[in-house]
Amino acid sequence: MVTMLNQGWVYQEQVDRCHAGLTLLSYYTQRYRHSSQTEWQERIASEQILLNGQPVVAETILQKGQLLTYHRPPWEEPEVPLSFAILYEDADLLVIEKPSGLPVLPGGGFLEHTLLRQLQRQYPQETPVPIHRLGRGTSGLMLMARSPLARANLSQQMRQSTACLSREHPIRKVYLALVGSGDLPDCFTLTHAIGKIPHPILGYVYGATANGQFAHSECQVVKRTVNTTLLKVTLFTGRPHQIRIHLSAAGYPLLGDPLYGVGGVPLLHAVDEKYTTGEKLPVPGDCGYHLHAYQLSFTHPRTDQPINLTCPPPPGFGEGCECEAT
Repeated sequence: MVTMLNQGWVYQEQVDRCHAGLTLLSYYTQRYRHSSQTEWQERIASEQILLNGQPVVAETILQKGQLLTYHRPPWEEPEVPLSFAILYEDADLLVIEKPSGLPVLPGGGFLEHTLLRQLQRQYPQETPVPIHRLGRGTSGLMLMARSPLARANLSQQMRQSTACLSREHPIRKVYLALVGSGDLPDCFTLTHAIGKIPHPILGYVYGATANGQFAHSECQVVKRTVNTTLLKVTLFTGRPHQIRIHLSAAGYPLLGDPLYGVGGVPLLHAVDEKYTTGEKLPVPGDCGYHLHAYQLSFTHPRTDQPINLTCPPPPGFGEGCECEAT
């Protein structure tokens, strides 16, 4: 585990029609509630925030099309596991085992402590491009492209899988998920629609909604104990946080999931009280849940040969259950 002070970051955005007419302070206070009004006021006063490249006062009225630039000073990022194991590599592909806790892309307070930054350091000339993402708290198999051919071909395979279309060689992903004990059948199907739900800090997060996009997961019980159920979940679509949302919507949220409770919607109770007490509202990047990308199948973009990889779960996952590849 490593801590470090990063180099800071510059956030740029344009004022849209909906936010024209707000003051600079109101704009940032309303849109980015992870910081208080006082904190945004101090940033404006210290000229960390510029309007069209120039410092202005907090009461400045914004107009559509103006460019806002927030120069965030260097900060110390949370500790995360930065190392990863390479499971397959050739001129076109890279498949790694991502540890739980490592974010894939910058965001949510992480800039240097991300998988992308570690890949840039290890492959400075031609950095592998992630074909799909895993949540920060999810461990296991991640597929990346190392050549333009692989990037185009694998992205197409991923689009076919995400759209749930019948194709000859879609990418197939299988996960291990740990939930509580109950009367789940040995095999079952989940098809709850997934869409955006308002979130007081992020603007929105994904959850189970009546008018969301179709999502399809097939589940199989691997092991039952008095307190837990280990599931193998195969994805036939690729919606954000699909397994977490599907299982929680079915009444069985992942053990330790800080965001999704029974019903498949975010846990946002007592929002005002949380702001008052300083308690942090849960966000999708929070860890604690038990989810592992276990199997990955796809077609090699150059040889057209099937590739099937398996990654055993980390020690202690699912109470030491051993799973065999199928």
